[in-house]
Amino acid sequence: MSVSIADRADWLGDKHLQRLLFALAEGGEEARVAGGAVRNTLMGQPVADIDIATTCLPEETLRRAEAEGFKAVPTGIEHGTITVVAGGKPYEITTLRADIETDGRRAKVSFGRDWKLDAERRDFTINALYAEADGRVVDLVGGIADIEARRLRFIGDPE
Repeated sequence: MSVSIADRADWLGDKHLQRLLFALAEGGEEARVAGGAVRNTLMGQPVADIDIATTCLPEETLRRAEAEGFKAVPTGIEHGTITVVAGGKPYEITTLRADIETDGRRAKVSFGRDWKLDAERRDFTINALYAEADGRVVDLVGGIADIEARRLRFIGDPE
């Protein structure tokens, strides 16, 4: 099933967001809007903030954002997170990752390129949705079906 949010996601047309997504996707890399913005759009709820997931390593994310003239702050670089301010709006950008060790609060992560592994480390299926720059939704764990069924389902073992 192919789903797009292009016709209902005003925020997706923001020129700064589009520039950022395209800059992060150059040279064989990938970048997608992740999580709550996609979920809320599909549910008809307001979108408060926009998070981006990318295959770019954190240092490359910094470099590319700054090359576009955006302010980039390494807010959680050890976990792959950079905050970029573009057009006056903050975007939290995180490199795809997998947990390799966790104590329940903090995780030691390994950066990667596998969208399915990234989705599987998230809490709920409805929070593991991604949107391409053109609005196509990528659902690797059944989040769309759970939204349609009004069901909240953990990914993996909630313990």
